[in-house]
Amino acid sequence: MATTVSLIHELEDALASGSSSQRIVTLGRVTDLFVNGADSYSEEQIDLFDDVLLKITARIEAKSLARLSSRIAPLANAPRRVVRELAFHDDISVASPVLRGSERISEADLLANARSKSQQHLLAISQRMSLPETVTDVLVERGDRDVVQSIVRNTGARFSDNGFRTLVSRSSADEALATQIGARRDIPRHHFLQLIERASARVRQKLIAANPLAATAVKDVVAEVEGGLRSEIRNASADYAAAKAQVEELYFGRRLDETMVYQFARSRQFEHTVVALSLLCGTEVDVVERALLDSGGEVTLILAKFAGLSWTTTSAILLLQAAERGISAQDYEQLMTSFMRLQPETAQRVLGFYRTRRKTQGEYPAR
Repeated sequence: MATTVSLIHELEDALASGSSSQRIVTLGRVTDLFVNGADSYSEEQIDLFDDVLLKITARIEAKSLARLSSRIAPLANAPRRVVRELAFHDDISVASPVLRGSERISEADLLANARSKSQQHLLAISQRMSLPETVTDVLVERGDRDVVQSIVRNTGARFSDNGFRTLVSRSSADEALATQIGARRDIPRHHFLQLIERASARVRQKLIAANPLAATAVKDVVAEVEGGLRSEIRNASADYAAAKAQVEELYFGRRLDETMVYQFARSRQFEHTVVALSLLCGTEVDVVERALLDSGGEVTLILAKFAGLSWTTTSAILLLQAAERGISAQDYEQLMTSFMRLQPETAQRVLGFYRTRRKTQGEYPAR
């Protein structure tokens, strides 16, 4: 590292002289030395480069810093502190290369950047090859239209249940975004149902055009939303199949009780909650699914009362149902009052009448 030590002395002279051109030349030499031998340096040597580069970048113009950012962004062992300084730089030409491509930025720093920096910074983050749910949660919440569309197009991005919920909500007035969300292969079925339910006929056609291989599935979902009540797309869902198998095993083993339903609802396991209520009420899955996707809670109250659930468990199901829009204290109190007044016999009669009507109309699908 004799060359590096001499560069440190050169750096000190450059800083002392106050010459901008000399600092730029020194920065170029240090960067060349690091990039050319990056694969052979130990962590201790990389830390030394970190110290050297931090000293000089503190007094370098953005144009030169942007060149540095572009050169070290692809390096798997780039100096961490320098990368972080560049990532948080206000000038996007400096920050963008490392935000988009550096592996040396921690998840914590990505989160801090996404929560505090400009929309251009968020756009750069959205273009990374892979992104965890914690980061995409912030991007879909804070990001403008360009950021959100970029992250939805990113096949390496992973979204939480809440992230998908936010995306579907934001797509209500944005046909292009709705199309992009619907084209993602990882969108959970219940969010896809809500997306289709909100979408215009034109958007539904775009979803089919964007993914011809899924055209039949999309048409089946549209038919379900519009009253066709077909079960093919549900049975083709991996999430639903797994939930059905797990819950039916509990049910037929006489282990499906109120505690399990409460746990499903509290942990936001939509498919598990739907299948559990369907089995406990002896009614078709579609009735329960539509009840939990409905904006009101009246049918949910009837199902819960029929199943003999307590208010504690029923409220957990209602909170799962209202997760996207929330529920006001007043609405919560009204639902609780209605539930307490509702008699099991009434719930049984209402559900029985509903079943009879659907049988008469030929709309009684198999589970």
